[in-house]
Amino acid sequence: MITLHGIKACDTMKKARGWLDAHGVAYHFHDYKAAGITRPVLERWCGLVGWETLLNRAGTTFRKLSLADREDLDQAKAIALMLAAPSMIKRPVLDSGAGLIVGFKPEIYEGSAFFL
Repeated sequence: MITLHGIKACDTMKKARGWLDAHGVAYHFHDYKAAGITRPVLERWCGLVGWETLLNRAGTTFRKLSLADREDLDQAKAIALMLAAPSMIKRPVLDSGAGLIVGFKPEIYEGSAFFL
């Protein structure tokens, strides 16, 4: 089963959910802002795609951090930030169990083996 992770009210999430629904893709939705996210999940994701891909440095939550919190980032610090404020996780995160797609671009979803 595919799990779509993100925040319910996010516009990009709405686009991803719309694409999945329109293409008849069954998925479970996990709102990590409401339901939380665990360290083991973030560690697994970092192992698959890297913390640099997961950490949303363009978002307002990250930009509001102190300079000290934004500097000298590494995987441990990025995971700690994402655990403390899940809105710092890029979205959506589509997890097939075997792989991840981070972000939403219809052309990437179209070409993905997740849906075959």
